[in-house]
Order: sequence, then structure tokens, then C-alpha cells
Amino acid sequence: MATATFRFYEELNDFLPSTRRKIAFTVDCAESATVKQAIEALGVPHTEIEIILVNGESVNFSRRVEAGDRISVYPVFESLDVRPILRLREEPLRDPRFVADAHLGRLARYLRMLGFDTLYENALPDRELVRISCTERRILLTRDRELLMHRELAHGVYVRGERPREQMSYVLRRMDLRRSCRPFTRCMSCNGELEPADREVVVDSVPPRVAERHREFRYCPGCARVYWRGSHYDRMMKLIDHVLEDG
Repeated sequence: MATATFRFYEELNDFLPSTRRKIAFTVDCAESATVKQAIEALGVPHTEIEIILVNGESVNFSRRVEAGDRISVYPVFESLDVRPILRLREEPLRDPRFVADAHLGRLARYLRMLGFDTLYENALPDRELVRISCTERRILLTRDRELLMHRELAHGVYVRGERPREQMSYVLRRMDLRRSCRPFTRCMSCNGELEPADREVVVDSVPPRVAERHREFRYCPGCARVYWRGSHYDRMMKLIDHVLEDG
């Protein structure tokens, strides 16, 4: 067993009990434990971590904890250039695609509204979520810290906030995505990419009054839904403007 001193920075402290937040503390680690194993034993998912310094030297997850080590752990810096320091993953996902767990359905719809490729099904088991994240290089969005500790998972975000709007704001800030938004380019229902549609093509798929009053439509090839700029559009634009101005 090796005794080491840990210090966690910024939002990583949210995963710790109050008595261990924003201070250095000493714990006994399991014999031959890696820094990844020791950190997750303290309750911090590895997907939330960008940099680990052991005795002032940058290390990766596989480094074994030794007696007397001083371990500093820093959160993901997706919007900052930290390439001069060894990173724990090859590079940030700058064209992010997401997969959301069963409890984040409204967040998934909001991200689709902003134009982000976001998979969501309310019955996907944890193992399937991890498989999708790994094979399709999607960032797993969840409020389940145990899920983020899955050993195969490389990219994940612990979503802070109880309300979907708060969660959307957090994801945009965390991933520095405001300039990447392309509102109303994806279907909020099935995630398909929307295409412009002639009025004559969709006239039988919309209410008669809509067909009379509108000339611009978008069509989803995936689920055949038709979109237009009705009163719902104005409400969503107010939401988008509020979120993009937030923080």
C-alpha cells in the first residue's frame, strides 16, 4: 500500500466530499494502483481529467502510485491549448458528436436544435452507450459518474445542472461550442440533417393555414418531418439567444 497526497483543481472538486475540496489531502492507495485507479477510487471519473502531475511531472493514467507521491489533477481544457503538456487523450474532439444517456432526452433535443449530431434512445443500456461512444468517437453525456469510470471510455462529460437549459449552457461552455452552433439544421426528433424543401413538395404534409402563410420549409429525410418558421421558431430563437449570451 502506498500513501500519496492528492490535490484536485477547479470543477473536479465537485466529485469530492466537502472535507477534501480545494485542499491537498493524503490517502492510502491500493497496492500497485495506477493513478487512474487511485483517482477513480476517490470518486473522480477519468473522462473529466486532462492533466495529471506527479511530483511536478506530467504522467499518463498508467503510472503506478508510489509512496510519497504528490499528485495534482486538473480538469479538461477543451477550449485551451495545453499541447505543451502531456495530455491524457490524443486531442480534443473539435467537431463534437454526442451520445446522451436515458436521463438527458431534453438536452439531446436542445443540442440537435443547435445543430449538433446527438444520438439518443431512452432504453440504451450502459454498455451500448460506451460502445457507441468508443466506436463512433462520440462524447458520452451523462449525470452518472460511475458510467464515466468505464475503463474503455475515452470521451465523456459529466453534465452539470438539473434543468435542461442549464445543462445545455454547461455543455456549450465546457466544450467551447458557441461558435460551432448551426441552429435548425438537424431534426430535433431523429437527429437527421434537414434539407430545404419546395412548398409544392410538402404542401400535403402541413396544415392548410401553414401552407398558405409560409414559403420556406425544411424536410427531414430520416423521419419525414417538415419544419417551418412558425411561432415555435420565435420561442426557440429567444432560447438560443439567451443560451449563447450566457456566461
